[in-house]
Amino acid sequence: MELGTVIAATTTSWPEAAIAIAGIALVASVSVVVVWQALATWRARFSITRDDAYRELAGQTARELHEINERLAGKDRESER
Repeated sequence: MELGTVIAATTTSWPEAAIAIAGIALVASVSVVVVWQALATWRARFSITRDDAYRELAGQTARELHEINERLAGKDRESER
């Protein structure tokens, strides 16, 4: 290690170093919040897609159940004759 490098590193005052550390912490915090919100948005979109699929499946099941009940009711009427 060269002596000039050591002297350059020690000439920085503590307030400047504290401001630099605070700036780095601020940038890191903002980055974490941005990523967090992006993931929350993605999770909400995924949830909506899944809910739509379940809603469609429930509707299809209800239609098929109605059709089955109609067929059974028709067979009951035929067997009564």
